[in-house]
Amino acid sequence: MEAGLLAAVFRGKTALVTGASRGIGAAVARRLARDGADLVLNYRKEGGASEKGALELKAELESLGRSVSLVRADISKKDDVRAMMAAVAEGAGRLDFLVLNAARAPFKPFHRLFERELRQLVETNYLGNIFCIQQALPMLEASGGRVVFVSSLGSRFYNPSYPLGSMKAAMESVVRDCAEEFASRGVGFNAVCGGLVRTDSYKVLRRLWEGLDAVPEEMFVEPEEIADVVSFLCSPGSRGLRGQTIVVDRGLGNSLFGRIGGR
Repeated sequence: MEAGLLAAVFRGKTALVTGASRGIGAAVARRLARDGADLVLNYRKEGGASEKGALELKAELESLGRSVSLVRADISKKDDVRAMMAAVAEGAGRLDFLVLNAARAPFKPFHRLFERELRQLVETNYLGNIFCIQQALPMLEASGGRVVFVSSLGSRFYNPSYPLGSMKAAMESVVRDCAEEFASRGVGFNAVCGGLVRTDSYKVLRRLWEGLDAVPEEMFVEPEEIADVVSFLCSPGSRGLRGQTIVVDRGLGNSLFGRIGGR
């Protein structure tokens, strides 16, 4: 659906994007703003690059005529999430779309993970997302809202330095289960599984994943391509989808065995 047509559909609606200050989160916020939605941008840390990026994005989206607010919250902390949702309720008065994009994890094999890193992995990428769902439910029920989780190919393919993949897989299951649990309450749940995207995380991953630079350019996904699918999953056009994960990888996952075979 064209952005101009979606503007009428999303006008008056509010979207909260976690981890919105850069990369895929920022692309999703831009797309939903162009579609007519007002935005609440979540960032994790005061005074750092995430706050600076969020402030710059806020000014950019406001220039489109959207109402935009910032909320600092570390989603791994339940009190932070509770305060974030209270701020959304008080400021916007409603929540129509919850986009779960925030992620935080070390890049190293499981056998080298310290206990604090394992806890960070689970507390941010699993518990944190569930805290967001739990605290947003009253507003999402009131609006008949949608939840979209941003996953990655790490949920289904092995990478020795990407323990985050196991949390992405767990959350895809949570999306499926919540879709069934809350269908009768009018809240929709789906996910987008993105392929290789040149985000800040990619810059780290390419140093640890031998051969990554050999992947053909046409296999890399732009953040905007993932944002387009998030927008679709928020739109009425996705009403037939429930608890699904849509893969946006330009076919990379389908062609892995062929590439290993030298095709």
